[in-house]
Amino acid sequence: MKHRHLLLSLAIGAGLLGLAACQRDASPRGPGADARPAETADQFVARISADLKAAYPEITSAQWLSSTYINEDSQRVAAKANERALAQLNAWIEEAKQFEGQPMSEDSARAIALLKLMTSMPAPRDPAKLAELTRIAAKMEGAYGAGTYCTGEGASKTCRQLGELEDVLRSSRDYDAQLDAWTGWHSTAAPMRQDYIRFVELVNEGARELGYADTGAMWRNGYDMDPDAFAAETDRLWEQVKPLYEQLHCYTRDKLQQTYGVERGVVGEGLLPAHLTGNMWQQDWGNLWDILQPYEGAGSLDITGALEKQYQRELNAALHRRGPGAGVRERFEAEREAQLATAKAMTRRAEEFYVSLGMPRLPETYWANSQFIKPLDRDVVCHASAWDMNMGGEDGKSPDVRTKMCIKPNEEDFTTIYHELGHIYYDLAYNPQPPLFQNGANDGFHEAIGDTIVLAMTPKYLESIGLVQAQAQGQEALINTQMRMALAKVSFLPFGLMIDRWRWGVFDGSITPDRYNQAWWELKAKYQGVAPVQARGEEFFDPGAKYHVPGNTPYTRYFLAHLLQFQFYKSLCEAAGHTGPLYECSFHGNEQAGAKFRAMLARGASQPWQATLKELTGSEQIDGGAVLEYFAPLQEWLQQQNQGKSCGWQAPSAQAAPKAHAPAKGA
Repeated sequence: MKHRHLLLSLAIGAGLLGLAACQRDASPRGPGADARPAETADQFVARISADLKAAYPEITSAQWLSSTYINEDSQRVAAKANERALAQLNAWIEEAKQFEGQPMSEDSARAIALLKLMTSMPAPRDPAKLAELTRIAAKMEGAYGAGTYCTGEGASKTCRQLGELEDVLRSSRDYDAQLDAWTGWHSTAAPMRQDYIRFVELVNEGARELGYADTGAMWRNGYDMDPDAFAAETDRLWEQVKPLYEQLHCYTRDKLQQTYGVERGVVGEGLLPAHLTGNMWQQDWGNLWDILQPYEGAGSLDITGALEKQYQRELNAALHRRGPGAGVRERFEAEREAQLATAKAMTRRAEEFYVSLGMPRLPETYWANSQFIKPLDRDVVCHASAWDMNMGGEDGKSPDVRTKMCIKPNEEDFTTIYHELGHIYYDLAYNPQPPLFQNGANDGFHEAIGDTIVLAMTPKYLESIGLVQAQAQGQEALINTQMRMALAKVSFLPFGLMIDRWRWGVFDGSITPDRYNQAWWELKAKYQGVAPVQARGEEFFDPGAKYHVPGNTPYTRYFLAHLLQFQFYKSLCEAAGHTGPLYECSFHGNEQAGAKFRAMLARGASQPWQATLKELTGSEQIDGGAVLEYFAPLQEWLQQQNQGKSCGWQAPSAQAAPKAHAPAKGA
C-alpha cells in the first residue's frame, strides 16, 4: 500500500505546512528588542500564519522538483529551502517562549502548541549542523528515488528500478526470480546507512533543544495525550486485532507451503519468507490472490483484468489514429498516450466518488500539473503522494493540488488513487482554517480518509461503474470478497507498528548503529511473523529500502489509519441509513453521509482529535471493534480452515530488545 507524500522536513502529521524563507529576529520582544511595538500572543500567531502561507509555495515547489526531477541541482535547491524553513521554524519557536503564561485565545494557545510539533525533522540551532541535516535528508530521499539494481556486465548488463522489481514480486511465482528482485532492491539501500546514522544524531540534537528526550518522544507527543499513554494505546489496539492477523498468517503460510514446498514456504519456526508475500515490504498480500483465493471464480472481482482491457482499448484507439503504417516510434508514442489516458481515466473514476458525496471537482490545475505516469527522461520518486502546493483553497481561488504517481492499470494502483484523493479533499476542506490548523485531526486521520472510501468500493459499487460483472450472492463470494480486503487491510496492521517501533529504539539509543539490521528483522519477526531466507547482516541497511525511513515520515499514523477508517466507515454507513451487515455498505452518492464526512474534514487540526472523532463516531477513543465486526465472516472461516494446523510463529531470540517507548521530557 502506498501512502501520501509528506514534505521532507516540514510535516505536521499528515498535513503539509511550509515555512517562510525569510529570517526574522528570534529574540524575545522585550523593550528595545526592535522598532516594532510588542505583540500579543494572538498578534504573533496572526503574523506567522500570514508569513507561513505567503512562503508556502517556495518549499512545496522545491520539494516537488526534488521528487520529480531527481538530480544534484534539485537536491541542492530542496536542501537550501529546507534549511531556510527550519531556521525560521526554530526562530519562531524561540520567539513563542515569551508568551508562556500570558493570556491568549484558545485558538492561539493551540496554534503555539502545534508550532513546536511542526516538523518531523527537528533541526539543531547550530547553522552548520542545520545545513548538514538538510543536505543529508535531500540526499537520502534522492537516493531512494534513483535506486537501481543492476546485473550482468557490458552489453548484457540490465538495470531495474523499484517499479520493475515490484512487478516481479507481483506477478512471478518463480522462487528464485522473486528472491533476486527482493534482494536486489534491498541492496540499493546499503549506501545510505552512514548518512542515516548521522541523520539520527542531528535530529536528536534538535529534539533535545526543543525539550524532548529524543525525536521518537517528540513524535509521540503530537497526539493530544501523554506520549507514554499513546504508546500504551497502540499496544492495546494491536492486541485487539492480533488474533485476526494470526489466523490470516496461518492460512497464508499453509498456502505458500503448498505452492513452493514445505521447506521453501516457511522460515524457521513458522515465519513467512519475506520475498514470497507479493510485496517488497510484506505490508500488503493482495498480489497473492492467485495463491490465497478461497473459492476459485466465486464473486470474481478481476479489477486488474478490467483495467488492462481499458488500456488495450486506449492503445488500439491511439494506434488507429496513427494509421496502418505506424512504425516502432509511432507505436511507442501510442503506448505512452494510452498509458496516460488510462491513468487519467482511473483518476477521474476516483474523483467521481468524492463528487457524489457533494465535494467539488478537482481544479483544472490538478490535471495539468500532476504526475500520472513515470517520465522517460529522468529519475522520479514513484511513491504515491498527494500535494497541496499553495493553500489556495481558502479564498476559493486557484488551488494548486496535485498527486504524484507512476500509475499502472492494476487494482493496487486503482485503490491507491482513491486513497491519495482522500488527502487532496482533506486539504481542500480544511484550507479555510488558519494555516497552523491546516492539517489532519491527527496524522492517522489524514491516512484514513481515502481508505474509508476504499471500504465503500463494494462489489455492487464496482459493478455500477462497469469494472466487474454482476456478482452472484452467496457465502463463497462473500468469503472471497472479504479475503481480498483482508489481504490489504489486515496484513498491514503489524507492519504499521513495527517501523516506528524500530525508529523509537533507534532514536532513544536502545537500538545502536551496530545492530540496525538485526533489530529491524527481530521486530519484523515479532510483529509480522516474516523473515528473510538469507542472512541479512549489518553490511545491509534494509530499513532504508522502505521510503518512509529515508523520507523521515512517521509511520504509526498508518496503523491508526487502518483502524480509524473502519470507524469512519461504520459511522458514515449509519448516516446513510444502511441496514444489514457492515461489509455490504456503500455510501456512494449519499448526501447525508457526504455532509457528515465533509464536516469532519473541515475541522482540520483546530481542536483535539478526540473531539473530532466524537463528532463523527460518537466516541473519543480509537477502537478495533469495527475491524472485527467487518471481518467477522472471514475470521470464522479462517478458524475453520486452520483447525488442526500449528498456527503462530516463534521469533528468534532478541538481543537487547528495544524499548517500546521512552519518556518525553519537558514536552
